[in-house]
Amino acid sequence: MSEQTPSTGLQLRSLVTEEGQLKLLLKSAPVPEPGENDVVVRIEATPINPSDQATLIMPADVTTGETTGSGADTTYTASLRAGMEARVKPRIGKPLAIGNEGAGTVVKAGSSAAAQALLGKTVAVMDGALYCQYRKVNVMQCMTLNEGTSARDAASCFVNPLTALGFVETMRSEGFKAIIHTAAASNLGQMLNRICISDGIDLINIVRKQEQVDILKALGAKYICNSSDDSFMDDLTAAIEATGAYVAFDATGGGDLGSRILSCMERAALKDTELPGPYGSNTYKQLYIYGGLDMSPTIINRNFGFSWGVNAWLLTPFTQKVGMEKMLELRQRVANELQTTFASHYSDEISLTEALDKDIVAAYSQQATGRKFLINPSK
Repeated sequence: MSEQTPSTGLQLRSLVTEEGQLKLLLKSAPVPEPGENDVVVRIEATPINPSDQATLIMPADVTTGETTGSGADTTYTASLRAGMEARVKPRIGKPLAIGNEGAGTVVKAGSSAAAQALLGKTVAVMDGALYCQYRKVNVMQCMTLNEGTSARDAASCFVNPLTALGFVETMRSEGFKAIIHTAAASNLGQMLNRICISDGIDLINIVRKQEQVDILKALGAKYICNSSDDSFMDDLTAAIEATGAYVAFDATGGGDLGSRILSCMERAALKDTELPGPYGSNTYKQLYIYGGLDMSPTIINRNFGFSWGVNAWLLTPFTQKVGMEKMLELRQRVANELQTTFASHYSDEISLTEALDKDIVAAYSQQATGRKFLINPSK
């Protein structure tokens, strides 16, 4: 073990208790030894993504949050939100690790040539337990970065970039030619906008505030629909008519936004049809739900015929479906365009301890557009 690597490191855990509380706490664990094809990464940057928040803090009523202790003994405690008891029952008593992606320096490496080649290098990692100071991973979980790339720049190499690229690959493989995307002013949405501009793909961006419209206009987006406008349904229908976008990726999940999108697709498909049949248009319309920004029930009002589908979209099943060769191709594109197409921006950088501060928890739990938190466990 090198002199710079300590024997133990801190890990952040999320725990649901029998008393109906959610606790965030820090656990000390030995820094592991790598196997033949493993490396140990000192984690220096890891983002708080919506997919992380589902485990980290989503079940909690953050208005009840309190922070006690200090340093490694810091603990955050909040009551569960009403109605969450059944959903979190399998978690009771199990301190779960969080952190889907991150980046840092390889401080120890196994004996294989692939592992040794990474020693001392900055790498991006996809793992699922990266809110920690040191993490052992297989070399295949690491993305080799171009020279000069910092951990901060590489922290969000996987989830948002590969999800955005996955939307485009899904569109192509399923025979669609344009995309509709909700929560489109997010970091992921801005990446998808840049990809579509670069690749010549029409993208309809759905947002809910005028300031989000302004953000996307400044980034060159052509089709932007504000769901808060009275003209939203007409605007969206017109955009679908112009682009032929019959596949949508919805980050909100709850409410009736997805249903309204399908309705607009049907209206566009039926344009100039004088006598539609009893089963609606023959145009197939696909809605993918990939997020849960709205935790209310998903409402489907079936007024869009019978040629449609609603399904979930997740990154891991997508990667398994397309195979390693395609994923390596996509990962290389991310590495090559990390400073441009796939650049991420963070409003706040916090330590592991600060991630348990009640005011900071309340802030990052809002998942507000334009405010994205980065944890630096080495602080």
